[in-house]
Amino acid sequence: MILQSQESLEMLVMVSRLLSSKLDISELLTTIMRLASRVVGAERASLYLLDEKKQELYFDVALGLPEEVQKMRFKLGEGIAGTCAKEGRSIIITDAANDPRHSKKADSKSGFVTRSLLTCPMIIKGKVIGVVQAVNRIEGTFEEIDKNNFEAFASQAAIAIENSRLFTSVKEEKRKMEAVIKRVKEGAIVTDTAGEILLINNSAKIYLEHERYKFTNINSAFQDFEVKPGLDKVLACEEPNCRFELFRAKPKKFYMDCSSIRLFKEDKEGGQIFEGRLWILSDVTSQRLEEYMARNFLSLISHKFKTPLASINGFAQILQDESGRTEGLPDIVKKSAATIHAQGKKLNGLVESLLNFVTVEDLDAAALEKIEFDAGEFLTEAAEAIKQNHGGDAWATVKIVVPEPVQVKADRKLLASALKSMMDNAVKFNPGKDKLVILSAQARDGFALISVGDNGPGIPGEELDNIFQKFYQVEAAFTGQVEGWGLGLALVKKVAEAHGGKVFAKSQLQKGSAFTIALPC
Repeated sequence: MILQSQESLEMLVMVSRLLSSKLDISELLTTIMRLASRVVGAERASLYLLDEKKQELYFDVALGLPEEVQKMRFKLGEGIAGTCAKEGRSIIITDAANDPRHSKKADSKSGFVTRSLLTCPMIIKGKVIGVVQAVNRIEGTFEEIDKNNFEAFASQAAIAIENSRLFTSVKEEKRKMEAVIKRVKEGAIVTDTAGEILLINNSAKIYLEHERYKFTNINSAFQDFEVKPGLDKVLACEEPNCRFELFRAKPKKFYMDCSSIRLFKEDKEGGQIFEGRLWILSDVTSQRLEEYMARNFLSLISHKFKTPLASINGFAQILQDESGRTEGLPDIVKKSAATIHAQGKKLNGLVESLLNFVTVEDLDAAALEKIEFDAGEFLTEAAEAIKQNHGGDAWATVKIVVPEPVQVKADRKLLASALKSMMDNAVKFNPGKDKLVILSAQARDGFALISVGDNGPGIPGEELDNIFQKFYQVEAAFTGQVEGWGLGLALVKKVAEAHGGKVFAKSQLQKGSAFTIALPC
């Protein structure tokens, strides 16, 4: 008995080593089948895996069985294997022919005679994943010691199968990830927590000259580039997606818009563990150069227009004054002088707004002249100046609502320019007779909110995300009903962003709109 136990132990140790060396699932299952009969001295063995969706057992590997038998399936509770899987316990059958639990389906199709059976469930983490079955002990019948040895074998087989499945799953996920990353047009890099590069696609290799530098860590990947806001800040960023820019001046200007996306995995308790980053690099050189050329063009034409416009408006003013003082002039001359003067002022306003926008667009946040001031006082002063510039109370009714004192730290001139743009929009796009503009200020969640509301026609919901774009106006503008470049709200957005803030709008059709600048307190 001691000799038999020692032989069984040696067999199980050998089995353990063999199973732990196999990771390919088909090779592993074949090995399990070949070892199962040797563990308990049986003529042959069967291995069933559980189809969880259908709750059926099936032969994944069936050595020496006819094809029609290999395709057979057993419901949970059907036959010895089905009963074993359903109840999760081992079963010994010494006389299969006279045991009602034994299904004769396999025997009838294979021609094999089953005399005795030892069936054990393969259990992992409390779940049955399949059944291993020894058929016909060569000498004598299956006993309790055979069951113990076979259960140990089944346990090792279950662990090996689970490990193989996990390995296959990880391998497949890696294959899919590599396929996706290789196909994307953008540069893509996967790094671990220390910044070591695990995966890099061809686009990233080309962008960063990987063949030249042979870098293996993200810290050395951007050595030819200026990183904004700085790689240290990007690596320290704890946001899920951290945006940054790469710029290289030589041998030619090269701009990339980039994202550093934090990757996580779940621990046993369901918590998230940081495991690395996905870096996405997009070539935006053509867009940046186009934007630069557009800014230069706008700046050029706005400056070039100022000198001739000054002359035109100066002489238009003289003509209008003289036509008003000189008697006997034809009405057409007086009307022409008034029209030239009025249209000259409008053109001058358009050029001024274009020049203001170009100035703000090129503004560096470091150049802001920030001071701290009271929001209520600022709104009152700015509103009065804007009203007087437009002809006083006839322009619109302006109400100021500041329930509690709000302190704002900003470039006062720039903020006044943004407020003027919002107020001009509130009146210009309001076709009603009784135009109402409501200015308000409040502090909320660490931000000072400066808002301009109106009683205009409102803005359709689908337009709210577009109205802050350059040269964009809602549909009425395209009919020529409203004059302007469509730069007013774009300027407001630039001013807010230069201060580290944001701008947003809310609107209801036929009830009005509200535009808000949120500045950090």
